Order: sequence, then C-alpha cells, then structure tokens
Amino acid sequence: MADGRLPFSPPPFRPRFPWWGRHLQTIRNTLAKPVYPLPPGTEMRFAMADGSGDVLLGRLNHPEGAADAGRPLAVLLHGLTGSADSFYVRATACLLLARGHPVLRLNLRGAGPSAPGCTRRYHAGRTGDVRRVLGLLPPDLAERGALLIGWSLGGNCTLKFLAEGDFPVPVHAGAAISAPIDLAASSRLFGSPPNRLYHNRLLGQMKADMQDNRARVGDRWADAALSARDLWDFDDKVVAPWNGWSGAPEYYAVNSALSFLPRIGVPTLIVHALDDPWIPPAAYLEFPWSDNPWLYPAISRAGGHVGFHGVGGVWSDRCLDLFLDRL
Repeated sequence: MADGRLPFSPPPFRPRFPWWGRHLQTIRNTLAKPVYPLPPGTEMRFAMADGSGDVLLGRLNHPEGAADAGRPLAVLLHGLTGSADSFYVRATACLLLARGHPVLRLNLRGAGPSAPGCTRRYHAGRTGDVRRVLGLLPPDLAERGALLIGWSLGGNCTLKFLAEGDFPVPVHAGAAISAPIDLAASSRLFGSPPNRLYHNRLLGQMKADMQDNRARVGDRWADAALSARDLWDFDDKVVAPWNGWSGAPEYYAVNSALSFLPRIGVPTLIVHALDDPWIPPAAYLEFPWSDNPWLYPAISRAGGHVGFHGVGGVWSDRCLDLFLDRL
C-alpha cells in the first residue's frame, strides 16, 4: 500500500447466541468456564533486578513436533486480577501454539503463582518487569525474538512497552485487547454505579490479595488497601505512593498508553469494543490512527470487555490470527 501498511482488514464482529450485549460478552467466560487444554509446559523463573528479591513465574509451552517452525516467542500479559491461567490467555495460547509459536504465559509481579515470591505488585505501566523478563530469556528463545500480547491492564502495559523501545531481544510485533488507554477515564467509568457489581468484585479481589500476602507486602500497604473505597482510591492510596507518584492522577497521566501510541514503531494490533462497559470509547474514537502507520486498529461496535465471543470463535483471536498472517 502507498503508506507501507500491511494489507489488514479485520472481519466484522457478530456475537453468537446467547452472548448478546456488553455484559454477557464480558462475563461469558466466568459463566461458561470454557476449557482450553494446554500441556503442563515448563515453569520459568525471572528474578527482578531492583533489589526487591521478587521473582516472576511464567509457564512456557512449545508447539508439538514439526509445528515448531522457529517462530518468535509469544509473551502473554494478563489483565487486572488475572494470571497466566486466565481463560482468555489460555485461549490465545492455544491459537499461537497451533501457529507454531512457543508461548510464555507470564504471571505479572504479585499475580497468581508469582504472589508468594513478590513483595511488590504489578500496575498498568510496569514495563521494566517485561524488559527484564525478555532480557533473561535463554538463547534458544531470545534469538527468535518476541511477540508481545496483552489484555486490559496488561494491554496498556504492552503498548507502553512497545513505545518505549529499548528491547533486549528483537520485538517483531505486538497486540493489545481491551486496553484502558486513558487510565483516569477508565477508572472513573469503572467506579460508576452501572459497574458496581464488577467494581466490587475486582476491588474485593485486590484487597484480599493484599491481606493474604500481608507478610510480604507489609502492613502499611495492606492497611491502605483495606481502607480503599473504590478503584481510584486504591490507586491513590496504594499503587501511586508505593511506586513513587503523588497520587492516582499522576499515576494515570504517566502510564496511560494513549500518550505512547504515536511512538510505537513495530506492527501493533489494537482490538477494542466501543460498548466495553469498563472503558469509555472516546479515546479510541478520537485518536488519529492513520497518523501512525504501525498501528492496526480492529475496533468493533460490540464485544464487551475482553469478550468478543462471536460466530466462528473468539473475534479478537481471529483478528490476531489474520494480523500475524499478514506479517
């Protein structure tokens, strides 16, 4: 094409029965509990270099036999309160393994199996951890380079990382699904009355994690988490000061992927639904996508948050499959 873009055009999204509407799309996996079978794989340990003693755990799977075509390693980053075993992570891992990619499903700092070995917690902009993990890859994986794929909060982190550059291994492409690219606006919407059930559940999980790991994270932060009234308050009392920011507004401003999108310089797929109940559509509607030829938006009118349960399978995975074909 004239501007050097890949010939990529996402198929239309059509929800499948009975998952109609933004909320059913969002909670479908929680209700249906789909099974995405994966071999046990190999546990990988990544010691952080910041003096914390924290160790991140990941699960590495290789494609079977001849399917391993020397393709880049796919590194998958889960969303808020997720882990390497979240339904959406496992679904995409199955797709990528079938395509011949080795897959590393990473538990971010303090998430899932990483929690007992960490004194700190992940956040929307902790890209240094991703850089450290890539830098610790064994030579047989590092020489292939990497693809980086993230969902929700992990998607924001992915986009920020891609924009920052300074890759310890070649990064060939990236993808972000349902990323809250305007963190402040997303936090406000998530805490609004229509999202009360979602909000209370996730905030409860975050508080429970801090209490369960009080001995590791310390009384100061465990107590601050317990007193948080909502997600904004949690970020203001815990995430921001714990990481050196003055409060939630500064944390959001410094780490929102929206300001990083113009600087991304590798092919990057961005999948989002405008009816996402957690993320306002304005940032996606107003961003000038054509100004950066490395960005490939696949934006649908429907799909919920990390949903996209459509006719023919998970639409975000169909888009990713097509996108990687074009690469």
